[in-house]
Amino acid sequence: MSKQTETAGIEDKTISDKEVLPENIKQLHYRLVTENCMSHTWSKPFFKVIGSNHHNGERFFNEVRKPEGRNHWDLLKWLGTRKSSTWNVDSQKESAEFYATKRMLPQNRPDADLNDWQVWFVSHATVLLQIGPYNFLTDPVWADYVSPKNGRGPKRVIPAGIALEQLPQIHAVLLSHNHYDHMDLASLRWLYNKFAMPIYTGLGNSHYLPKEFHVIEMDWWQSALYKELKIIYTPAQHGSGRGIRDQNVALWGGFSVVSQHGHFFFAGDTGYAPHFKEIHKRLGAPRIALLPIGAYEPRALMKYMHMNPQDAFQAHLDLQAKRSLAIHYRTYQLTDEDREQPEHDLHKAMKHSSKMVNPFYCIKEGRKLVV
Repeated sequence: MSKQTETAGIEDKTISDKEVLPENIKQLHYRLVTENCMSHTWSKPFFKVIGSNHHNGERFFNEVRKPEGRNHWDLLKWLGTRKSSTWNVDSQKESAEFYATKRMLPQNRPDADLNDWQVWFVSHATVLLQIGPYNFLTDPVWADYVSPKNGRGPKRVIPAGIALEQLPQIHAVLLSHNHYDHMDLASLRWLYNKFAMPIYTGLGNSHYLPKEFHVIEMDWWQSALYKELKIIYTPAQHGSGRGIRDQNVALWGGFSVVSQHGHFFFAGDTGYAPHFKEIHKRLGAPRIALLPIGAYEPRALMKYMHMNPQDAFQAHLDLQAKRSLAIHYRTYQLTDEDREQPEHDLHKAMKHSSKMVNPFYCIKEGRKLVV
């Protein structure tokens, strides 16, 4: 394939897609009030983990140990002194433009061939994956604030690209870990009330979810079958915690969904590490990879847990992904880089590569890729 030197937005309009009209916007949920879960900030769950080689009896740890030189107090100092709302975004204007634009919507596809794949970017790390007739959501977050209480923490600056009512039947949720910008109780509750779908996630995360939810916990490299598909929980270099007492008590990771027509890879939230090469070694080149490119400045503090666009591009190469889609940017200001900086930096990384590479796309909320 010829060298891909830029990211691109793609939306394929087909006869089966339906348009959303602006006059219907007020009836739909493109965002939700954040559910109060302040009890999570002081909770300290404990459960026994048997047979895991990345658990020390109390907490999980990454395969690559954190380098010396930066500690928890450096992070707290940054959190206490940073200017947390520096993005120059006219949120009302962006929302008005978004609502005024006609867009295609995903549809239920009960008769779709298993080789027919579509991927819809909703926002942040939320992506709708359609593999034949089956529909999966990654880290569904429609919340206004990613925090334990509405009105606090990072605020959504643009509506989700697809309203909750516009989703097709959701067959399963792939929940990477329990940070607030990935585990959103309001969204999970809305989805479960409508679809009663299973939620696949890492060990320990069911502690934070309502007891009635159907939660399937997995360790790294464990797998579960869903119809003709195999769901594998893959390693990531990150961490977990929703308060000050539960750091790394529950497991974090990514997912591969494997079919006879290739595998889909969702990296979750991660720093750059050797696990990308290991995933390729075990599962082959992904048909599509979802790779995070945002939340990376200041670099000294964020490097271990978050990839920057250069890291994400290297992960794309390590995986030998046939195509990748950028996630984890544009929606919530989590760190210090400008809102558009991740996409610009990804352009640079690809432009300066001397290798023949497959495409790495950035697309706007509500758009899709036919994979």
